[in-house]
Amino acid sequence: MTTPKTPGIWFPAKRYGWGWGPPVVWQGWAVLAGWVVILMGGVTMLMPENPIWHVLFALLMVAVLFVVCYVKGEPPRWRWGEK
Repeated sequence: MTTPKTPGIWFPAKRYGWGWGPPVVWQGWAVLAGWVVILMGGVTMLMPENPIWHVLFALLMVAVLFVVCYVKGEPPRWRWGEK
């Protein structure tokens, strides 16, 4: 596990491509674990009701995770393998 270059960063940038890699601090891991639990619970409860609600809930959850990564992660940009 690597340490972030900037204090307060939970999700470091990926080395290649655009986006964020795995969390580097416990807070990031807690957010990710909670996100997975809520996603699986919501999908399980919503799927029998209506598949449209299932898809909308999943999209909302992805948007929430994106916002958390954007706020608590390194600034996203395309990377070509620099350290």
